[in-house]
Amino acid sequence: MNAAELNRSVFARGHWRRWRVLYVLLAVCVAPVLASYLVYYVVPPGDRTNYGDLVQPQRPIPALALRQPDNSAFETDKLRGRWVMLHVDSGECADPCQQKLWQMRQLRLTAGKDRDRIERVFLIIDDTPLQTLLLREFEGTLFLRARSAELQLFLALPETPDATLFDHVWLLDPLGNQMFRWPRRADPNRMKRDLGRLLKASRIG
Repeated sequence: MNAAELNRSVFARGHWRRWRVLYVLLAVCVAPVLASYLVYYVVPPGDRTNYGDLVQPQRPIPALALRQPDNSAFETDKLRGRWVMLHVDSGECADPCQQKLWQMRQLRLTAGKDRDRIERVFLIIDDTPLQTLLLREFEGTLFLRARSAELQLFLALPETPDATLFDHVWLLDPLGNQMFRWPRRADPNRMKRDLGRLLKASRIG
């Protein structure tokens, strides 16, 4: 080994000693999310039983202009770190909208000890005042006003002419990526199985 090779070897060992704790921490944080994606993206389709439609390629959540009910700004980054069920509708929130909010509430409750890993978000695309009864009924849901044009660019819709943002519930992973979209008039039992498998495969969020 010549002098140059010896110097590179010494540098490599010193670099590893200095940074190995950081590398290990990164591996511990990223591995669970990678595992959950492997379950859904790599397992052969014949062996895969997910109900929701996978969003491919990944769509990281952008810096959306979100506002809370008191009109204060809400930072998009606050949605990272948990599994997020997300629904979009008018502030009027008619029966189909309330049904989705009910489904999201029940799915979180049935997650048991994992329920604190799940966030529920209702994105409202108009200025219709929210009913007090709605806020009370679905307490714990994040009610946020958003811009429809931004959501159209962000949220993946089916390639059908009648698809709308109001039809679906989306799931975001703890890194802020859309993972999949549940279908219109989704079966809550099958949604529960999807969510349960993800929470089991990933220990972060």
